[in-house]
Amino acid sequence: MLSKYHWWRDAVIYQVYVRSFLDSTGDGIGDLAGVRAGLPYLKKLGVDGIWLSPFYPSPQHDHGYDVADYCGVDPIFGDLAEFDLLMASAHRLGVRVLLDIVPNHCSSEHPWFQEALAAAPGSAARARFHFADGRGPDGAEPPNNWHAMFGGPAWTRVTEADGRPGQWYLHMFTPQQPDWNWRTPDVADEFDRTLRFWLDRGVDGFRIDVAAGLFKHPDLPDSLDPEADARSRDSVNPLAWNQPEVHDVWRHWRSVCDGYAAHDGRERLLVGEVSVPTAREHARYVRPDELHQAFFFDLLGAPWDPDAFRKVISEAMQDIAGTGSTVTWVLNNHDQVRTVTRYGECTTEGSGHGAARARAAALLMLALPGAAYIYQGEELGLPEVVDLPDEVLTDPIFHRTGSRARIRDGCRVPLPWSGQASPFGFTPGAESAKPWLPQPDYFAEYATDRALADTRSFWHLYRDGLQLRAALPQLGEGALRWLDTPPGVLGFVRGDGLVCAVNFGTAPTPAPVSGTPLLSSGPCPAGVLPGSTAAWWISDH
Repeated sequence: MLSKYHWWRDAVIYQVYVRSFLDSTGDGIGDLAGVRAGLPYLKKLGVDGIWLSPFYPSPQHDHGYDVADYCGVDPIFGDLAEFDLLMASAHRLGVRVLLDIVPNHCSSEHPWFQEALAAAPGSAARARFHFADGRGPDGAEPPNNWHAMFGGPAWTRVTEADGRPGQWYLHMFTPQQPDWNWRTPDVADEFDRTLRFWLDRGVDGFRIDVAAGLFKHPDLPDSLDPEADARSRDSVNPLAWNQPEVHDVWRHWRSVCDGYAAHDGRERLLVGEVSVPTAREHARYVRPDELHQAFFFDLLGAPWDPDAFRKVISEAMQDIAGTGSTVTWVLNNHDQVRTVTRYGECTTEGSGHGAARARAAALLMLALPGAAYIYQGEELGLPEVVDLPDEVLTDPIFHRTGSRARIRDGCRVPLPWSGQASPFGFTPGAESAKPWLPQPDYFAEYATDRALADTRSFWHLYRDGLQLRAALPQLGEGALRWLDTPPGVLGFVRGDGLVCAVNFGTAPTPAPVSGTPLLSSGPCPAGVLPGSTAAWWISDH
């Protein structure tokens, strides 16, 4: 069941945010055993694989993206034996497993960073990170003016072994996440060991965090526009991001994965989180000898407008698919406002249109050529939880900035599985347990058991779309051809006459084609495409 080569080119991968998926122990935190228990649900949904958020030993300052040991399992999530059971269960069901690997930074509790703190300036231990002398009298100012992605300066000063203020170290996210110095061979060697450790345990590939990072400008100069760099956690400091040397790392990692594939015929996937300004720069990461895929975030960020969608799709097809790779489409992930809420916020007609737009966007994404990633809970139509009290917020962005803007807790609230009250089956057999983030009462409306029982639900739309995608040769990998459509409608043809059309407006419009209807995101009367609706047809022409 796992023998298809180049399986990744049109795969649909489901992102599992482990701590919020399903809790098997009753401690209020999801775990690997919970993921294993949920595999039949994911198989029934029809996904090709899962991507697991970090479960490695970590102090959890950034929910596992501060890794203290890259080759272990944090006890809150289980152990290596449980991981092996999860791998075996997934492969029996024909579900591939990707791990989230974090090569840009580690935890400040990582043994190598602790060794660096105890070592002297200029030592080999400090060379594995970015330590530098400060500026100004007594080195009291940071080495440059860079800002951290999560707020505040990107540098923290250490106290040396003799008790005096000493050097500074770089952290592009939080002080608990020091950046690795990839110009030091020790770092590359250690990640080689990490890759092989997990590949030897059977994993099918890696989602790579901050894949455009890793290398910083060797001189660590001042940013010419530090305020722009600080404006958003999604801003890209060109001196700390997208340096040319990073491509050598991906060529090497690709060679490692290709070596495993040559041995057993089972291709391992590398998919990168690549934040760069243009589709053309994005395409450089997916050249034939580098990453297999890189998330294309422009669709996620596009306003609800047919011209905007057509522009970003066309650019991706030209620049990314032109490399020989396929585009990797996403509408959401663990860092973004949930799609229903995001689309509801950008309409003057009221938030109710957010659900219709999210359904239409899902059907559009599944019809596009290439691969697609679905964030857990999107198949339930979950909205963002926007009213979490300050005292329960865990996002380091909130704690570093004091602002609720761009915080990510609202999309990470544990999933509702069943029942009428929290924990909604998230902690089976432990109804008194409190999930690590509180679930609102209205989550009862979105519980998985209700979604499966209602054929009009988001879940059935996703499941039906995935079934058709797997069954129809026109879908998956390939090309598209744009249709001439009425104003406010976007339409394209896939393969031999399969048409996807989306009405971005609120008023019904004549359907752009005649033919056999296959699937629609909402009620679709004969010959009419209502507003905020997507539909698939087999065209008569």
